Amino acid sequence: MGTYNEEAAIGTVLDDIEAVTDGKAEVVCVDGSADRTPEIAREHGARVIEQEPQGYGVAVSAALQAADRPVVVTTDCDDTYPMEQLPEFLGEINDGADVVSGDRLYHGAEAMPGFNRFGNQAFAAIASVLMGERVHDTTTGMRAYRKAVIDAIEWTENTGLSAELLIRPLMRGYEVHEAPISYAERAGETKLDPIQGGAEIAKSILKVGLEERFL
Repeated sequence: MGTYNEEAAIGTVLDDIEAVTDGKAEVVCVDGSADRTPEIAREHGARVIEQEPQGYGVAVSAALQAADRPVVVTTDCDDTYPMEQLPEFLGEINDGADVVSGDRLYHGAEAMPGFNRFGNQAFAAIASVLMGERVHDTTTGMRAYRKAVIDAIEWTENTGLSAELLIRPLMRGYEVHEAPISYAERAGETKLDPIQGGAEIAKSILKVGLEERFL
């Protein structure tokens, strides 16, 4: 996970991961926080890689590359995602999926601000047209990947990395499953400007989709 000023939630998220995995998960946090997030993460057993804040994608890419297990899971650190569903994701990987992507919109995502929910629905519609295959949630932060997929693809996006992590594997023929998940109200303040961030994500979806289709 990439972490940035999430001291309100990081401890809870790491406790939930430890509980659901019986302490067998290795957690990597790439952190650029100015609060106690890295201290709390270390206290809960996470490996913390500190860097200057450079955006979502830079942090998550570094975390993905630092992980050394055959299956890698991403999640946000704001306590919005259901860690109790991790065994379900890992089970789908064991059954042959290359990527399992959490679909927050399936159950309505009522805890998500309405503007954000509309934006995520629009992102999914744009990506679906570009790919020629229906997807429902392109910007979810909760996914499981075979590490071989992560290592095989050159990732280029920053704010739009979450969409790129779905689009490129799917368009290259990897087995990608979407799994309905619940979505809770976040702990702490959001860091993403919905207008500027949304525009950057939409641009990334168009760029990545067109690259995969025509290059």
